[in-house]
Amino acid sequence: MKVIIQIPCLNEAGTLAIALGDLPKTLPGVDVVEWLVIDDGSEDNTSEVARQNGVHHVVRFPSNQGLAKAFMLGIRTGLELGADIIVNTDADNQYNGADIEKLVAPIVAQEADIVIGARPISNIQHFSGIKKRLQGLGSSFVRVMSGTSVADAPSGFRAYSRSAACSMNVFSDHTYTLETIVQAGQKNLSVVSVPIRVNGDLRPSRLVRSIPSYIRKSVLTVFRILVVYRPFRFFLMVGAVLFGTGAAIGLRFLWHYFHGDGGGHIQSLLLGSVLLIMGFNTFMMGFMADLLSVNRRLLEELQAYQRASQKAAAGAPISAGDNAADIGALN
Repeated sequence: MKVIIQIPCLNEAGTLAIALGDLPKTLPGVDVVEWLVIDDGSEDNTSEVARQNGVHHVVRFPSNQGLAKAFMLGIRTGLELGADIIVNTDADNQYNGADIEKLVAPIVAQEADIVIGARPISNIQHFSGIKKRLQGLGSSFVRVMSGTSVADAPSGFRAYSRSAACSMNVFSDHTYTLETIVQAGQKNLSVVSVPIRVNGDLRPSRLVRSIPSYIRKSVLTVFRILVVYRPFRFFLMVGAVLFGTGAAIGLRFLWHYFHGDGGGHIQSLLLGSVLLIMGFNTFMMGFMADLLSVNRRLLEELQAYQRASQKAAAGAPISAGDNAADIGALN
């Protein structure tokens, strides 16, 4: 069994060596452990630091593409390298590398498809009170939206089985953490949480630059993936609200009309008619979106099959997509 530990990086030359020094080189029940660094267009010598510290594989975007795309580049590369389990961690040494064993164990035992490390949020000193509360609310929201029991949705410390990694697709440019959980729930993958430890803060978060912006982007990401994977239910709910409101306003007009006061409520008739038409059109959009989602699911199944059958030949160059350049492997 082969485990690849991937680390997306952007200008992490100052902290990467510390994070790498914390990573395990062997794991129980695993034959091979390799490290993979995804350099997301860094302007410093992140790639060189990775190679100097024994990283087995380094792939690089020529310009910054964002965390979500860097994560997916790592997933594709890990699959091409023949990984049975792909572990994702951060380059700022936020997570305790020794806990990777906890992430891998349920997948090795075939008890889970995805394992997510749950941080002790309430005990993290560099998290403000409002950030702790928002983390809890956000995780609760994702649990409801995804139908999973994940304890720490924004945690980037996680492990994927090969089959789970083959089925992952990230559409967001913001982050992969929430989107992949919602996808896992929609695809009936087994997602479990394990308690993990965290290290001291080496630098401020680059993902959460402001709380309002992070909340807005996260909520939009969750709703977007729900529209993609449950379009009929989404449009049905929206259409029902519009149609129901229009019907209620129309009934109100009829009540006044039959009581001889219809002339004073023409505005209600117009508003009700508009809402009824909008609700009906939304229902039709739901049917069309559902038909498109069937085609998308078929394409995803073909993509997953193609990914599952990929194995990198020994010594062969790694193809990581049209957007990647300067791609190499250190064997």
